[in-house]
Amino acid sequence: MVSLPPGHEGASVDEIKLACLRVGSAFYALDIMGIREIIRPLPIVQVPRAPAYVDGVVTLRKSVIPVVDLRRRFGAPVQPEPRERIAICAVDGRIIGLVVDEVTEIATFSRSDIQPAPYYMAGSDSEFFPGVCRYKGNILLLLNLRKILSSDQPIDARHIQQQALEGATKD
Repeated sequence: MVSLPPGHEGASVDEIKLACLRVGSAFYALDIMGIREIIRPLPIVQVPRAPAYVDGVVTLRKSVIPVVDLRRRFGAPVQPEPRERIAICAVDGRIIGLVVDEVTEIATFSRSDIQPAPYYMAGSDSEFFPGVCRYKGNILLLLNLRKILSSDQPIDARHIQQQALEGATKD
């Protein structure tokens, strides 16, 4: 079993609610305990010398929030999507916006549904995706936002997703 984020360690916690996200053609899951809200895209002001995956900042209720495009962070194509959203998240006490192609739904999973990243996903990218689960015929990779946002290492999410799909067909 994978270790769950703060707020989910208690023995009485048998379920976890995850936001199911689509970035490119891949699906990911993010603990809703770290999500403040999900909004439609807002005008983004670019920031000079920011990493390539940082779109800039948005102003939301008088707060300036940095915005990371997960498509760029994961090496996925960036195309306008009608269901594109910004997930406003809290990470280590900081508020950040994450651009995703779609938030498909909020779903409840039992702890046993979430498995550690399989051995065949071992490698430098696997630290960004600590767990996997199946949902409605898709493989969801659980996101570790702290690692994703604090590392400068390129993340090849397409390769990781392919590994997860290949491993799922072996099971």
